[in-house]
Amino acid sequence: MDARAVFDAVVRAHGEAVAYDFTVESTKDPFFRVRAESWREVALFLRDDPALDFAFLQNLTAVDWIKQDKLEIVYHLWSYRQRHGCVVKIELPRAQPSVPSVASVWKAADWHEREQFDLLGVVFTDHPDLRRIMLPDDWPGHPMRKDYVEAAAYRGMPTTRPNTLELLPIWDKDGKKP
Repeated sequence: MDARAVFDAVVRAHGEAVAYDFTVESTKDPFFRVRAESWREVALFLRDDPALDFAFLQNLTAVDWIKQDKLEIVYHLWSYRQRHGCVVKIELPRAQPSVPSVASVWKAADWHEREQFDLLGVVFTDHPDLRRIMLPDDWPGHPMRKDYVEAAAYRGMPTTRPNTLELLPIWDKDGKKP
C-alpha cells in the first residue's frame, strides 16, 4: 500500500477534520498531517487496522520552524507484515507545544517522546514518565530550539571548550614552528 492509500484509509475512518494535507515532494518521503488532538485515536487506527498494521514506530523526531512559529513532530511508521511505511507530521505552536503521548500505542515512543521533551520542550500528555532523558532536570531551556542561547556555565562548570585546532602549534611549509 502506498502512502496515498494509507492517507485515504485514515480519511475514510476519521474524516477530513482529523487528517488533512497529503503531500508528495520529489525529494522527500510522502507524508500526511494529523491534528494534534486526534493523534492518539489515529495512531491506534494505524496500528490496529489489519490492512495498515503499523506495528513499528521507526522514529519520532521534531523540527523547529522558528520563522513559522511552530514545532513539527514527525513519526515514521512501518508494517513488517504489509511491507509498507508512512510518515505522519503534527504541527504544534512553539509557545505551548503539546500532543497526546503514543507510548501506550508503540512502546518505542516512550524514550523518543522524552528526548523531544528534553531537547525541544514538546509536552506529550499522558506520558507515563515525562522527564528529561539527556540533560539534568534543572537545565535551563531546550537546546535544539533555534533561539536557544547556551549559558557560559552550568553549576560553575563551563559549557564550552576551546577549539582544539587553536591549541595545536602552527607549522610553516618547511615543518618548522614560526
